[in-house]
Amino acid sequence: MIMMTAGIRRYLLIAGMACAVVLPLGVQAQQRGGADAEMLSQRLRALEADPATASVAMLERLQARQAIDAYLAAGSRQRDVLGQVAGWRVETAEIAARTETVRREVDRLDRTRADLLVEASRQEAARARAEAERLRIEAQIQAEETARLRAAADYELTARQQAETALEGVASGEAARLRAARAREAELARREAELMRELEVDLGDD
Repeated sequence: MIMMTAGIRRYLLIAGMACAVVLPLGVQAQQRGGADAEMLSQRLRALEADPATASVAMLERLQARQAIDAYLAAGSRQRDVLGQVAGWRVETAEIAARTETVRREVDRLDRTRADLLVEASRQEAARARAEAERLRIEAQIQAEETARLRAAADYELTARQQAETALEGVASGEAARLRAARAREAELARREAELMRELEVDLGDD
């Protein structure tokens, strides 16, 4: 009975010593798990605090929070596995958030590019209309100038023809007057000659 009691005492002593060793290890593992979970939670909070990622990857972040909660509630046997799962979930949430952010930025840039193309097309169309209007006005001015020059040329031609006609009329009148003057001169000369002959005859008779 005394020997059994001594054996029990030794067993209890060994068991107590084991517990004294295992319990601190378990406490340390739990504390380490809590610190890891806090770091993972901080990464999730960083996503939520960033305006660029606050509204994206909602499902992935929920799954990551659930994985962190499961990690904190896990026993020692499942802690390592669930810690890895929680880390993967947080990393997945971060990748999904960054991917969605990049996709939205690409969409924004595509919209900006489309808007710029539309604006460039509008400006090009406006420039083309302005150029067409400038050419139309220039052509109209040239047409008006051509019409003015043609009218001036026609007027000058008409005036020249009228002047030539007038000059021809004047020349004809002058020629007629000259012919008449010469005819009168010839008539006077003829009469003078007749008078001279008559005078000679009269003088001869005397």
